[in-house]
Amino acid sequence: MSNRNDETTTVAMLRDMVRRFAADREWEPYHTPKNLAMGAAIEAAELMEHFLWVDGPGSLELMKDPDRREQVAEEIADVACHLFNLCNVVGLDLSEAFRAKMAKNDLKYPAEQYRGRYTK
Repeated sequence: MSNRNDETTTVAMLRDMVRRFAADREWEPYHTPKNLAMGAAIEAAELMEHFLWVDGPGSLELMKDPDRREQVAEEIADVACHLFNLCNVVGLDLSEAFRAKMAKNDLKYPAEQYRGRYTK
């Protein structure tokens, strides 16, 4: 097992990996916010396609299949790649944005009121 996992890899490391990948291919002119946002949406749709017409428990069952799990992992990585790239291009600190959004979510959906519920 590799020691490069979520416990040891920083967001900065992943962003740098994406930055170097794009730079090595001289893709920066194509990496506009519009193109990267659209790319993220397209990759998210490809991720959703794996679960189309499957119910909730069935979607969990699908993840037990090693081939399907690998395909889903690749689509998740594609979405993340576009998001990291977008953060690089617009100079956004993903960790800061994530923490700020979670703080808003905490206020919008207090645990006492929403525990065990998904409706407003």
